[in-house]
Amino acid sequence: MADAQSRRMDKLEANLAHLEHQVEQLNGVVIEQGKLLERLKKEVLRQSTAMQNLELERMQSNNQKPPHYQ
Repeated sequence: MADAQSRRMDKLEANLAHLEHQVEQLNGVVIEQGKLLERLKKEVLRQSTAMQNLELERMQSNNQKPPHYQ
């Protein structure tokens, strides 16, 4: 009986160690994805701002003053 309980306890400890390892790995993945997400957010914001500036420049270049204003 004690031998069966000992095996059962060993199996539980091994399973717990395995789960702890998986949690650590998943945590690492989540941290890396968070960093990537922040980097991508900054890049999208940068590109959005650049596109807005280009659109403004295009609109200003197409909106020429009439001859009597020059």
